[in-house]
Amino acid sequence: MDLIFKGLLIGLAATIAIDIWAILLNRTLGLPTPNWAMVGRWVGNLPSGRVMHDDMGQAAPVANELALGWAFHFAVGALFGVVTALIGGAAWFKAPTLFLPLAVGIITVGCGWFILQPAMGAGIAASKKPDAMRSRFLNIVAHVIFGLAMYGMALVLR
Repeated sequence: MDLIFKGLLIGLAATIAIDIWAILLNRTLGLPTPNWAMVGRWVGNLPSGRVMHDDMGQAAPVANELALGWAFHFAVGALFGVVTALIGGAAWFKAPTLFLPLAVGIITVGCGWFILQPAMGAGIAASKKPDAMRSRFLNIVAHVIFGLAMYGMALVLR
């Protein structure tokens, strides 16, 4: 249970870190922050059997979609933290190394590229977006930050 709890902590801390990163990008470069309402709309439409959408903005709205999107965002971050903890085990928490959380951070870019973005109508790796290369770069940077933050939190918990 201690391993699960620590995994939740590193995943939640890392999720907060990428949210702070998004706010910094917004305030310094004017980049838009993630639209968690659209993610909530996607999650909210899943029970009806609708996974793939051409344009998430045209999908049926769902109640509390913004809160649902934020909850999903943090649940996924927590899950990635737990996966990292289970892979590393108690020994990793005693002497955390950077490789594991950084690898998990980078590998999980694929979840966005090959599951969420296509399902929401943005195409594989945001290929349907006009700024696809910038989006891909920012996705990679955010997931590297996620990995670094998991490592940092693991050091704190050590």
